[in-house]
Amino acid sequence: MDFDFTDGQEAFRKDVRQWLERNVPDDLRGMAFASSRGDRAAVTRLRAWQKTMYNAGYVGMDWPREFGGRGASLADQIILYQEMSRAESPQLVNRGGVSMLGPTLMKYGTAAQQKRFLPKILTADEIWCQGFSEPNAGSDLANLQTRAVREGDVFVVNGQKVWTSMAHVSEWCFLLVRTDPDAPKHKGISFLLVDMKTPGITVRPLRQMTGEAEFNEVFFDNVRVPVENLVHRLNEGWAVALTTLSYERDLLTFIRHISLRNALARLVKRVRESGRAGDPVIRQKVASLWIGEQALQMNAYRSLTRILRGGQPGPEGSTAKLSWSHLDQELAQVATEVIGPYSQIAGGPAWVVDHGQWEFYTLLAQASGIRAGTSEILRNILAERVLGLPKD
Repeated sequence: MDFDFTDGQEAFRKDVRQWLERNVPDDLRGMAFASSRGDRAAVTRLRAWQKTMYNAGYVGMDWPREFGGRGASLADQIILYQEMSRAESPQLVNRGGVSMLGPTLMKYGTAAQQKRFLPKILTADEIWCQGFSEPNAGSDLANLQTRAVREGDVFVVNGQKVWTSMAHVSEWCFLLVRTDPDAPKHKGISFLLVDMKTPGITVRPLRQMTGEAEFNEVFFDNVRVPVENLVHRLNEGWAVALTTLSYERDLLTFIRHISLRNALARLVKRVRESGRAGDPVIRQKVASLWIGEQALQMNAYRSLTRILRGGQPGPEGSTAKLSWSHLDQELAQVATEVIGPYSQIAGGPAWVVDHGQWEFYTLLAQASGIRAGTSEILRNILAERVLGLPKD
């Protein structure tokens, strides 16, 4: 495994570090480890920040030049993530579009689809949500039941999606639908691009215990989608979806690590300021969290090394998510112990710790073992595909 970056990559690191130090807005700096994407005003500020990054050449860096990127290596992209973490910059608001749909359209989209959608993904002029999960099709995604029937030059879509992040502020949705109900469940699925302003779409926010509503239920009632918005071929959307999910897995390995590192850095600062740095129990807990964060980073580097050598991601995506879920919840618990009752206060009083973000972080961490793959499913994946154990 490679631990060192080249001289050229370190020069790039220096450039991006200086740019971020000069350009991250004060009202967004430091809001990265527990920031909300459920508030429209916050999303508006994050759109503007992504456009600023795009104009500087830091969005879609690893996209080929013909699609608006820089043709940079994955290593440069990881350096950018690391430096965004160091600068406490927020993540890209349209990261699902940039890191999941964009590469999928480059591989499977038509020239017209690429020309129409890719530029506005990069600038965040059009935010995308992911219409995959359903009430009875989460971990078993191939069990989806949302239907699309072709009528002339449109598909008529009926059904429901759930846990759709940012659907309430998105202009478009990349949607999985069943177009052949008689085919085996991994067959007969198609991949559509849907304008969220189309008549018949109802978005119902799901209020979380954090108080925000980033997730949504989305209902489709005779929604008419132009045939030209079909990605790849009819009934062959499962292969497209697997490509999209593979990009999600690669991205989240690094994004989760950055989020955890930001929170841990804040926690260490609070331990020192509270005078608890000499407490052997607290020191041991913080040290354990640091070791876990370093292990997560090494796992990410292992995946990066394999990819740079021309290989495919291994089980790191599942192991990273499983480890991150545990660490995220442990970190929230330790922070609550260190900060005490103040950790339960949200909002803006000057004496509230870190602008009240720990209250949000602690509540959000309760879902870490569920979102983006439940711990139970991840353990099954590792047991069956890595250890070779029989299926349950």
